Amino acid sequence: MVDRLESLLTRFAVHARMFHSGALCGLNEVPTLPDTGQLHLIKLGPVEVTQEGESPLHVVEPSLLLYPRPLKHRFLTDAKRGADLACANLHFDGGIANPIAAALPAAICVPLAEIYGADGVLSLLFDEAFNQRCGRQALVNRLFEVVLIQVLRHLMESGQIRSGMLAGMGHPKLRNALVAMHERPAHEWSLEELAEKASMSRSVFANVFRDTVGLTPGAYLQSWRVTLAQQALRQGRSLKMIAVEVGYGSEAALSRAFKVQSGLSPREWKQTQTSG
Repeated sequence: MVDRLESLLTRFAVHARMFHSGALCGLNEVPTLPDTGQLHLIKLGPVEVTQEGESPLHVVEPSLLLYPRPLKHRFLTDAKRGADLACANLHFDGGIANPIAAALPAAICVPLAEIYGADGVLSLLFDEAFNQRCGRQALVNRLFEVVLIQVLRHLMESGQIRSGMLAGMGHPKLRNALVAMHERPAHEWSLEELAEKASMSRSVFANVFRDTVGLTPGAYLQSWRVTLAQQALRQGRSLKMIAVEVGYGSEAALSRAFKVQSGLSPREWKQTQTSG
């Protein structure tokens, strides 16, 4: 089986930093930061979660709450008994353009018992988070990142994400075509080649891809290439080098695709990033 997350996480890493561990009692509004997601691990509840624009959640068993993008939310727990949580901020490389963050819904709640293979990691994470030991912060940060990878794997394999890139990555055939595009963006992928990667006929592949991912294969490839180009621009790379690396024969060709995708030329887009 191809590794569906390797090319994504290699290019677009996620970094966690724990900001709370221990009991929360009563009503607590959780502070959010721009372009920053959050991962909450509820060890012991119950907890009522009120979320901006979302239905309230009543968490009664140990659970994970994932917010890939900033979303105002509050925790309500028993004023005396409280609830035990470990919480971390998540920085997705590329911010809102990060393809992993962009593919996730605004809020996700998963019982910890459903995340296959996470028992050992969670046990160590809670033990370190709720005690004061040398290297605690650095160790717990890494463990949060491991848990995030495990929950992404869970979401793909359980089929809980029903549309978009992660839904395609969870499809037993489409994922092969998606990984091929992720790993070799500069290749001139034809519909026939991608359908062959997916072991499907051309017409069936095109229809299933569009219905599952929400884009045609060609539109998805262009989106992926422009996302990579944006990342390279943030790193200060020249447009000429980027064009070759992401599969466009010239700066002009990349600029045209870039403007179709983002509504801005590469120069205009980079200026917005600098000013922002």
